[in-house]
Amino acid sequence: MISLTSPVETRAHGWPAWLKLGGLCLASTGLLLTDSPALHLAAAGTTLALYAAPGAVFLRAGLRALRVALPFVAVLLAWHLLTGDAARGVIITLRMVTLIALANLVTMTTGLSEMVDLVRRLTAPLRRMGLPTHLLETAIPLVIRFTPVLIARAERLAEAWRARSVRRPGWRLMLPLMLGALDDADHVGEALRARGGPLGTTARD
Repeated sequence: MISLTSPVETRAHGWPAWLKLGGLCLASTGLLLTDSPALHLAAAGTTLALYAAPGAVFLRAGLRALRVALPFVAVLLAWHLLTGDAARGVIITLRMVTLIALANLVTMTTGLSEMVDLVRRLTAPLRRMGLPTHLLETAIPLVIRFTPVLIARAERLAEAWRARSVRRPGWRLMLPLMLGALDDADHVGEALRARGGPLGTTARD
């Protein structure tokens, strides 16, 4: 999941989180069990139609969030071209992009509080066994929240590099990106600790 909740209100915003996540699980299972190019193309087309249905603003926001998958698409296609299995590479790429897009669609139409409530209900049996499920309930929204933040930071670093150099930034952005992520984790850990949060210690460590 790579996006925050969309500011564009859609019908899916009113659907329960369990229904959307259940549909995502069924779609994921179905795509993983088939190697039919026609079915994967149909699934990708249907997913694109779901993005386009709420309007152009929602479509642009969704496609913008999916740009993070482009490097993986390029690597997968290049590898399968080199190994002489281009058809298989196309199927795997379509499957990956469709699944990422569907997961992103769920997060765009589901609030973090709904996600946390659903996780709390699903982990209730584990909680009765004495397991610390509160860690999971806190970690999931943090991951969903900070993934687009890290993506935006990487884009800003790339823009700053291009403004100062004609060379491609590439791996040179990894160190400042990692340092920024660690700094964010440190601040989040301090904030959680100040509020008595369950990740107050582990976030910093």
